[in-house]
Amino acid sequence: MPSRFAARLLGPAVLIGSLGPLAPAAHSVEAAGAMATSPTPTLRRPAVDPITGPRSRLPRDWIGTRPIAPDTPILVLAGHADSQGIGGSGTSGATVAAGGAPMLPGISDELYWNMAVAELVVALGQQRGLPISYYRPPLRSIADGNHPSTNWSVGRLHAAAGGYALEIHFDAWGPTGIGSGLIPPLHRPFSRLDESLAEEFGGYPMGFRDGLGGPRRGIALLEVGKLEGTLERALRNPSTRAATLQHIATRIVGALELGLGRNGAQPATTATTETTTESTAEAPPLSPPPGGVGSAPPARGLQASSEGE
Repeated sequence: MPSRFAARLLGPAVLIGSLGPLAPAAHSVEAAGAMATSPTPTLRRPAVDPITGPRSRLPRDWIGTRPIAPDTPILVLAGHADSQGIGGSGTSGATVAAGGAPMLPGISDELYWNMAVAELVVALGQQRGLPISYYRPPLRSIADGNHPSTNWSVGRLHAAAGGYALEIHFDAWGPTGIGSGLIPPLHRPFSRLDESLAEEFGGYPMGFRDGLGGPRRGIALLEVGKLEGTLERALRNPSTRAATLQHIATRIVGALELGLGRNGAQPATTATTETTTESTAEAPPLSPPPGGVGSAPPARGLQASSEGE
């Protein structure tokens, strides 16, 4: 399905290999205890970010200390890109749940913003010299989660080969949602990349929802924030959309640079419990998403962001 964005920033994705056996999770309950310690973030950040909203308040029972090579290839995925119209389509967002029109008919609003953020992260990362690429499934709906074209399969193979697979998500609106944070991959001891993303956005427990499908396959899931309130309004408003996407992408790329130990990398945010100072690094221009919202009937009752992952 051709992209509905005005212009593509990325070349065609290449499918990585074929489906193999699912790699066993490295973190059994016994093994997890040996690898997890109480995290000690280097920066104190507010519980509620002025843009992305509340961070996860769930107890983070892990810390990433495994060194990772600066040239580790990073694969970015848009969450729910292969599950539209079936279970696990992603959150509708508060606006659509309240009767508003979706951003694009036929897909959840979460997928819409997942794609926008994922593409900008890759464009900005490539501009900064990161070994980063983007995978887009050839179909919007793939019923078999282990089909070789799914995010799960492609991300699993990338992680098994030593790369870092990162899937972008937005969390559910309302009481179902938790907030921003990294749900870490479970295929090997937690890395400095995992830790850097968790320090920037917050962290979820290693066994969140008994181990989601993505993390069990070695894919890190980053919840950017709950798709509601200030964050959703800033994304939907054409006058603030580009700046909001740039803000999010700059934070993600900055965290990736730090996790890779890139020389000169600085935290994307420097904050205490009272203040937050955002990086002013410029991102390359992003072709804006479609200008008008769709006219399809609002989708209701879509699952939470990570449900079914």
